Amino acid sequence: MEPAKTATAAAGDAQDDAQAAVAALYRAQAVGLIRLAYVMLGDRAAAEDVVQDAFCGLYRRWDRLEDPAGALPYVRSSVLNGCRTALRRRARGRQLTDYQPPAGPDEAEAAVLTQEERQEVMRAVRRLPDRQREALVLRFYLDLPDGEIARAMGIRPGTVRSAIHRALQALGHLLESTS
Repeated sequence: MEPAKTATAAAGDAQDDAQAAVAALYRAQAVGLIRLAYVMLGDRAAAEDVVQDAFCGLYRRWDRLEDPAGALPYVRSSVLNGCRTALRRRARGRQLTDYQPPAGPDEAEAAVLTQEERQEVMRAVRRLPDRQREALVLRFYLDLPDGEIARAMGIRPGTVRSAIHRALQALGHLLESTS
């Protein structure tokens, strides 16, 4: 076999491996990441776009990824960064759209909170400062430990804990003031 054909075949195999790995990660994590982005943005279409862009970026950079285990934290960070960018671009005062949870495990949650209560909580979460909102969503919505939250946000674990504490206090005050 000619060396040029061998190199081309190897490049094709690497591309196939990257595509399979990113596709598997997408199947396993996309719904949770879309939910994360939705909570951050309040717009399902924008959330889906941010997540899709994050996975496209991962695929483009797959060959530079030192450890495939770092793919999920990379995508989470990309989603958060994409949300920050979208929020910067968005005009202030846009209202939160109605959230329609997908069928499945979230049905129990939907049964507990009425649509009105859920909207009230979502509006209050959206009013939190960015760092507090991000930490709160990563902890309670994606159920991530402090270390992973810190890695996704680019801050220290102690800062994560204090951001969550402040977010919960602020959220309590916001919800009390609307009652």
